[in-house]
Amino acid sequence: MLTKKQHELLIFISERLNDDGVSPSFEEMKEALNLRSKSGIHRLISALEERGFIRRLAHRARALEVVRLPDGLVPTGPSAGGRSKFSPTVIRGDFKAALPGAPASIDAEAVELPLYGRIAAGTPIEALRDSTMTVGIPASMLSAQGDHYALEVAGDSMIDAGVLDGDTVIIQQTDHAENGAIVVALVDDNEVTLKRLRRKGASIALEPANKAYETRIFGPDRVKVQGRLIGLIRRY
Repeated sequence: MLTKKQHELLIFISERLNDDGVSPSFEEMKEALNLRSKSGIHRLISALEERGFIRRLAHRARALEVVRLPDGLVPTGPSAGGRSKFSPTVIRGDFKAALPGAPASIDAEAVELPLYGRIAAGTPIEALRDSTMTVGIPASMLSAQGDHYALEVAGDSMIDAGVLDGDTVIIQQTDHAENGAIVVALVDDNEVTLKRLRRKGASIALEPANKAYETRIFGPDRVKVQGRLIGLIRRY
C-alpha cells in the first residue's frame, strides 16, 4: 500500500512520461508535491522502487521507468510494455546549484541532505540533528537504498583514508556494515566517531587511518553502527 505522497509522485511521473516521453526533474517533482526539499523526493523514489512500482536503469541512477501503477492500472507511453521497449529517461537538473563554481557542462540533479554538524567525540548523532541545515549534493552519489545525511569532519584521525578535517562526508544511514567499512559508530551511547570497522572474534575494533592514533577495541554491546561512509565533498 502506498502513502499519499508516494501515490501522487508515481502518477505524476507516469503522466509526464506518457505526455512528454521525458521524466520530470527533481525540482518539478518537489514543486508538484509541495515538498520543501529534494531529499524527500529521493526517499519517495527509493520507496517506489523497493515496492516494484518504478525501475531505475542499471548504472544510470537517474533513469526512471514506471513498471506498474496501483489499483491495476497499466502504464502507458514510452515506458510501457517492459524492458524491450524502454527508452531511458534521465532526470535532469543543475549541479551548479549544489556546488558554486561547478562547470556548466556538469548535468546532475542536486539533492538536499540534512547536515547534522561536526562529528566529534561525546556528541551522539541525535543531538546534532538540525533540520534547518542542509547541503546540496548530486543524486548520483547516493545509494539506492535507505536514508542519507551529511556530517562535517572534525580532526585528522582518518587522513590516510583521504578524509580530512573540514570535509563534508555523505553517510548512508544503516545499523550494520561490512568488515573494513568506514562507519559512524556510537560508543557507549554517548560518543560518536568516524572510524574503520573491524570485527575481531567477539570484539569490535574502531581503527583510525592515522598512525598518530590508536585502534580502540570494544565489546560488541558497546558499539552501534549509525551509518556508512559512501562519499565526501571537499572545498579548497
